[in-house]
Amino acid sequence: MNYNLFTKICAALLCATLFAACTQPAGTIARTDDAVLPIYPDYREVTIPCNIAPLNFSVLDTTAVAYALQLESDGQTLWVEADGTDFCIPQDAWAELISTDAPKQITLTIARREAEEWVGGRPFTLTVMPDSIDDYLTYRLVPPGYSGWYKMGIYQHQLSTSTQEVIFENSHTEGNCVNCHTVGSHRADRTLLHMRTAASGTYLFRDGTMERLNTLTDSLVSAFVYPAWHPGGRFIAFSTNKTAQNFHTAHPQRIEVFDDASDIVVYDADTHEVLTTPLLLDGPNLQTYPTFSPDGRWLYFCSATVIPDLDLDYDKVHYALCRVAFDADNRTFGATVDTLYSRPDRSVSFPRVSPDGRWLVCTLSAYGQFSIWHTDADLYALDLQQPDSLRALAPLNSPQTESYHSWSSNGRWLVFSSRRDDGLYTRPYFAYIDAEGQARKPFMLPQHNPRLHYAELDFSYNIPELMTSRFSVSMRDILDATEQEAVPVRMAP
Repeated sequence: MNYNLFTKICAALLCATLFAACTQPAGTIARTDDAVLPIYPDYREVTIPCNIAPLNFSVLDTTAVAYALQLESDGQTLWVEADGTDFCIPQDAWAELISTDAPKQITLTIARREAEEWVGGRPFTLTVMPDSIDDYLTYRLVPPGYSGWYKMGIYQHQLSTSTQEVIFENSHTEGNCVNCHTVGSHRADRTLLHMRTAASGTYLFRDGTMERLNTLTDSLVSAFVYPAWHPGGRFIAFSTNKTAQNFHTAHPQRIEVFDDASDIVVYDADTHEVLTTPLLLDGPNLQTYPTFSPDGRWLYFCSATVIPDLDLDYDKVHYALCRVAFDADNRTFGATVDTLYSRPDRSVSFPRVSPDGRWLVCTLSAYGQFSIWHTDADLYALDLQQPDSLRALAPLNSPQTESYHSWSSNGRWLVFSSRRDDGLYTRPYFAYIDAEGQARKPFMLPQHNPRLHYAELDFSYNIPELMTSRFSVSMRDILDATEQEAVPVRMAP
């Protein structure tokens, strides 16, 4: 049986049983002590949106004969008994408990069964914010980089129900690489993805139309790579990258990915033309990771000076955060490039601007641009109203890698990938960001049974993107597009 289907069936049966138990009179905690039982995932003292799925978790303790959970908020009490050490909180009761139009707290107490009574440990709290999160998360699931990528896919996860659906899996296209999907303005009707080798091309879904593009031209160093939608939906910025990869035998970082050459272009989806400027093309710099401001007037990107021997001196490459003006009406770029942050010992990657245009969050690491393999990679925020204001988002960072982040449509939530769980695989985490750019402790993507799900999943979550609605294109639509002749793009005159 399919693993995901099996776990969903088991979780549904377990939750149905526990829901029946929860509708009976709540259990009674006879006494409390100061015991702190470790739990997985670590949901203690996190801040969550008012529309998230139940934060199911497991107790990492097997000394008691049984465990129960008491949740209390605003006079409501919910009692859940564990299946072994796993808690499955009923969906409907949880949704009622977290519903709110103002910030509120839920107090949780884990109780152990000792003799004939329940003994409660030290309680902890969840802070529920009335700011909802976009209901869908898209991501790619990929195996470890050192293995053959024979199996990968792009999926969507409904955050209010912890339900995953397939968007596309490469088992239908000869096990090829399927990558670099992105969503425009959190809209499911503006999406794209790339395929390499079999059925190669960029697959662009825009306003109800699916199109396969051939983006390789004699004027560019490669086909389109890292994308970013303009808020108007007509233009998409892309990097073009000539990329190399090293595998280390004795090094703190397992893999090093670097660019021998890279430029940035803007694609006009109405005319199939590629727009560029000498500031971003064929210069002495490496340019990558474009992203537009929410008003579409600025194109942000990362830039580094080319050095003679990148294969040996990749750790001497440091990317600065830059921007150039973009005029969508006239399809033109500004005359100068602004450098917003540059240091000889730090490197910027993955800039993303908040929907209100005030905050830019990026990843900072010691060198290079492919920071997803760098354990020192952390998330930083820049107030675009104040120069020299770059600071660490300390609650989000860990001794492991943080990268690949994106904003919710209301700008109150940030999703990012982190290897903090085991140092090997990236998992999605969500964090509340207030109006002053301050972050709260993040929480891992909820699952029906997170202990089982994450222990058995030897794939990484890659490029998490939030959407306001469900992706409407089927796998059949994408497969039909692979049969189309790819439309060639051309350089604008």
